[in-house]
Amino acid sequence: MGIYAPVTEDELARARTDPAFRQKLLSQNMEALLTGIRKLRKAPAAAGNGAKQIREGVELAVRLAELIQGPTKPTR
Repeated sequence: MGIYAPVTEDELARARTDPAFRQKLLSQNMEALLTGIRKLRKAPAAAGNGAKQIREGVELAVRLAELIQGPTKPTR
């Protein structure tokens, strides 16, 4: 996976109508997010906001994973 490229409006529009493309887009973004988290983990602890950024990245990864897995039944 290369450098992260933001999702374009055209890609978002296509993702809304093409489930296979949506899955691919979500998976690519998950890979980019996990790569970023791995880099943060290897960075020196003196990096400052590292722990906070890792925590935020993990929260985003969980949300992306839920999107990739598809709709779930609401919990009670």
